[in-house]
Amino acid sequence: MWLIMAALSALFAGLTAILAKCGIKKTDSDVATALRTVVVLLFAWIMVFIVGSAGTITEISAKSILFLILSGLATGASWICYFKALSVGDVNKVVPVDKSSTVLTVLLAIILFSETEHLAVKLIGTALLAAGVFLMIEKKKTEAKDTKRTWLPYAIGSAVFATLTSILGKIGITDVESNLGTAIRTGVVLVMAWLIVFVKGKGAELKNTDSKELVFIALSGIATGASWLCYYYSIQNGVVSVVVPIDKLSIIVSVAFSYFVFKEKLSRKALAGLILIVVGTLAMAIWA
Repeated sequence: MWLIMAALSALFAGLTAILAKCGIKKTDSDVATALRTVVVLLFAWIMVFIVGSAGTITEISAKSILFLILSGLATGASWICYFKALSVGDVNKVVPVDKSSTVLTVLLAIILFSETEHLAVKLIGTALLAAGVFLMIEKKKTEAKDTKRTWLPYAIGSAVFATLTSILGKIGITDVESNLGTAIRTGVVLVMAWLIVFVKGKGAELKNTDSKELVFIALSGIATGASWLCYYYSIQNGVVSVVVPIDKLSIIVSVAFSYFVFKEKLSRKALAGLILIVVGTLAMAIWA
């Protein structure tokens, strides 16, 4: 079941990137992040009450609460970087860099959680992922903003914080019902996202949000919520060094939609990189 949930997480995560890109053409990325977090939080708590785990919140240990909060802070930082990168760069450039968090996450999972079974396969798969990401990062000669790679530092920041999210989340959610754990950490993300909006003085931009983009932001929030619920069920019940690579197959969904929706075509080099990422991920999912 955790493998199926990991695959569903990838599907919803892929849709998240595309829907978010549609929602931040005019809307500020920080404002969009704050608005979609509201949707994610509502979605998460609805699931908590559906599964009936709300009553167990008083039984959560202080350690789990601490790591859920830290995971939420890392998630908020990752989101802020990710959506800023999407607002200034192409989906099929930003997403591969963001997904490079897989490499660091797998290595940390091996070290911290002793997930050393089929170690050779995991290391080879991780190497293929790293090579694929490197091939997919390329300059776009036709656009000045992309030749400067203004999106790259934000995409790298997103990847680093995403790695911390997975590791901290695994520790924090060990003895907590996965839906409840997701709801708690989403609350942390919500506070962080809105603080960023008001600290930067962007509160006034809320009333100027385009109604059409608001719909896409809301849909992106729903997709994110669904992805999170599937993802944290998977890492709670499965092997982190296998779940994370499967989740990152969302890149296929993102790249496919970016081609049809935004007409963002892949070069032969980038396509070769995508193939390496998929092969490395499938190797770990099947044999690790």
